[in-house]
Amino acid sequence: MPKKKMIFDIEDIKSKLPHRYPFLMIDRIIETDTDHCIGIKNVTANEPYFQGHFPAESIMPGVLIAEAMVQTAAFIGGVDKINSRDNQMYKVFLTDINMRIHKPVVPGDQLVINMSLVKTLGKISKCQGKVTVDGEVIAVGEFNIAEVQ
Repeated sequence: MPKKKMIFDIEDIKSKLPHRYPFLMIDRIIETDTDHCIGIKNVTANEPYFQGHFPAESIMPGVLIAEAMVQTAAFIGGVDKINSRDNQMYKVFLTDINMRIHKPVVPGDQLVINMSLVKTLGKISKCQGKVTVDGEVIAVGEFNIAEVQ
């Protein structure tokens, strides 16, 4: 099946995910198909977690990088799957995680979140992915997620 490229902006993402500020962790989806998705997170100094997560040296918490990866994974399936659920939100719950963080994420970074589907069993999916900043790998991980309607 050929890849379908589409951009979902923040308003499109908010129409599909139940998350809201400050826990909406992706700003844009730049690609999606049946087993792959790429999301973007722009990290700014204005985000509330920087006030308490090392104020003298702002670092994005690793758990929020993981959350950005899971939210991106919710868009795996391609445009047809996503658009076929026009009036429904995706409720995706993290059930298992194995992740490594290689470098800190700081204000001004743009995370490129590349997620792939490994396998699906019913409503449970195993996904793997990586996060890069300026082409450099920042984090890698494997996740099991469950979709709930």
